[in-house]
Amino acid sequence: MKADNDNTPSLVSLNEACRQTSMSRTMINRYREEGSFPVAVDLGKRRIAFVRSEVTAWVQAKIDARISA
Repeated sequence: MKADNDNTPSLVSLNEACRQTSMSRTMINRYREEGSFPVAVDLGKRRIAFVRSEVTAWVQAKIDARISA
C-alpha cells in the first residue's frame, strides 16, 4: 500500500477515470477528442491509462471553476 505522500506517478484505467470523474467512457472519450481531458498513456494494443494526478487535477479544476463562477 502506498503512503498518501508518495509522489510516485501512478496510472488509472479508463474505468477508474470514469469512477473518479463520475462520467461515462463515452463522455471521457468525447472530452479527449476535444482536447479537454488529460492525455492518455498508451500501454499497448487497445489499452490506455491516465496519470492519476492529472485526472485528480482535472476534477479539481472543474470544482474550482464552479466556485469561481
